[in-house]
Amino acid sequence: MQYSKSFYQIKSSQTIFNYVKDEIEQIGYYSLPFQDTTKIKEYAKKVSKKHIAIVGIGGSTLGTFAIYQFLKRTSEFDKKLHFFETTDPTDIKQRLKKLDLEDTLFLIISKSGTTIETISIFKYLSSLIKMSNENCTIISENDSKLTAFANKHKMTTFDIPKNVGGRFSVFSTVGLVPLAILGVDIDNLLKGAKEVHNSFFEQKEYYDIIMEKARFMVENKNRFNINVVFSYSASLEGFNKWYIQLWGESLGKININGTKQALTPIGLIGPVDQHSFLQLIAEGKRDKTVTFIKVADFQDETKIPANTLEGFDDLDYVDNLTFAKLIDEQANATIKSLKELGDIPHDVITINRVDEFNIAKLMYNYQLLTSVVGKFVQINTYNQPGVESGKKILKAKLKDKG
Repeated sequence: MQYSKSFYQIKSSQTIFNYVKDEIEQIGYYSLPFQDTTKIKEYAKKVSKKHIAIVGIGGSTLGTFAIYQFLKRTSEFDKKLHFFETTDPTDIKQRLKKLDLEDTLFLIISKSGTTIETISIFKYLSSLIKMSNENCTIISENDSKLTAFANKHKMTTFDIPKNVGGRFSVFSTVGLVPLAILGVDIDNLLKGAKEVHNSFFEQKEYYDIIMEKARFMVENKNRFNINVVFSYSASLEGFNKWYIQLWGESLGKININGTKQALTPIGLIGPVDQHSFLQLIAEGKRDKTVTFIKVADFQDETKIPANTLEGFDDLDYVDNLTFAKLIDEQANATIKSLKELGDIPHDVITINRVDEFNIAKLMYNYQLLTSVVGKFVQINTYNQPGVESGKKILKAKLKDKG
């Protein structure tokens, strides 16, 4: 008797690990930490313009914005990044007010080279200032229409590898070029990603962390199908948005036996969302796992002064406390409150300090976690067919304007 099957089944951790290893040759993001950055750094040194306008959407901007937002509060950058992502006309005009067009480098980023939002904004910007090799650089696939346009006009181009999907592209030229121009140490960034990569594939610390977390999520996905990231730093708001795209677009799929998978991502910022969403977590339906992300070293010693307000003696216990200590204790108190409830799965990630190395570790960890969960539930983690249908409908409607 012979027997074969194609239906969904939760595999062993070792089997899943082998599946992920088998992807390395086909899925390009795995090798990005080991790339040569010489060309990018040489180009970045030549950029003298103070304003860098990034025109792109989704995976072309979210990862870069996440790193920029995380680092800019503790770094002294002499250039500024501006993100043109939406076709909202009021947003475009507001962002243009912050630019000196003559002192702006435009980075046009689109993997396909035909992203409607990106090309529409590019067309509009081209009506305001002449785009040339002096003020415009293209980041796209090497055979896209956008790259062909750049070559025709002798503009600098950087390739996005065909086997690197947009939401996994932050450590490719998509993120490295604008970040290097800004002054970010991109080698230290890749060093952080590399540490997580090596630890995972050598089945050391990050292998255990990622595999255990992925297995719990998959084995309990019907009960806990909502995954909350609760970040205790305003500088991680960009990371939260990046995580939501990575998690939602990668894992909202139909698996091998036709079952719709749904691990829904939510991004919260502490302590702000303690005053809103925390109530739902604490006393609402038990359908959520929570990951707290804390920063151990904010590199800021700003203190809450004493004796500056009359009539608040009952709050003198915060006097002379640093804000960094206060937000850490707010996180700890929230974590303890959930722990005492006893029925809300949660874990804690602590970022050692605010730098390139540590944000890269966090982001690469989440990329690997996404790939592992995708293998467990037996889906194609790297496509997005649910998004494509809407694009086709929009294109047809716009073509039929008459």
